[in-house]
Amino acid sequence: MAGITPPDLQKALSGADYPATSDQLRKVAENNHAPKEITERISHLGKKKFENPAEVSKAVFQNE
Repeated sequence: MAGITPPDLQKALSGADYPATSDQLRKVAENNHAPKEITERISHLGKKKFENPAEVSKAVFQNE
C-alpha cells in the first residue's frame, strides 16, 4: 500500500501499549482517527502479538 508511510503508521499507533495484538492496535489507530487504509492493513496482520512498534512496521511494510 503505497499510501502508507512509516510516520503515518507511527502517528496512527501513538499511545499503543505493547505487547499488543493486531485487534488492539487497530482500535488504537481508530481512536487516533487513522485513515481507513491503515486500519485495514493492521486488521489484515492476523492474530499475532507484537512486542514493539518495529515489529508492527515490519509486518505492515513487508508486503508492499
